[in-house]
Amino acid sequence: MEKSNVIKTFFVLVFSFVSSLLGALTIPVLIMVGCNIIDYVTGLMASPYRKEDINSYKSIHGIAKKVCMWLLVVVGALIDQLLIYACATMGYTMPFTFLVACFVAIWIVCNELISILENIKDMGVNIPAFLEPIVKNIKTQIEKNAAEDTIDGKSE
Repeated sequence: MEKSNVIKTFFVLVFSFVSSLLGALTIPVLIMVGCNIIDYVTGLMASPYRKEDINSYKSIHGIAKKVCMWLLVVVGALIDQLLIYACATMGYTMPFTFLVACFVAIWIVCNELISILENIKDMGVNIPAFLEPIVKNIKTQIEKNAAEDTIDGKSE
């Protein structure tokens, strides 16, 4: 087998495994991890423009924050599983598997996108004026809809 085929096969296997574990949560989680990485890199790139020193403590603290974001999605998934179990106990089948976890992942993606835009602005790059309001609006809608769905007991 050629080296490129081995690499392709490896990535297909990893994506398939992750997708089988996460199901509908796969895409939001992959986007979240991608945004985490981009935010971390742009934060490092913007630090000289902010007159900040880069040190191992700040780097480890930043990585720990990203890991805690992933743990928030895990907490959302646990809540989802508890809801599914409680509803099944009452004889009701829930039409979703990862609703709360998806809301959490999308909310984190919005926060990361806002941070990425701020990092890019701090480097002196002009960004389109409509980008930040769009991301903030999506974040607000996620917060509003998640709260309404929780209060109303909706699942869609």
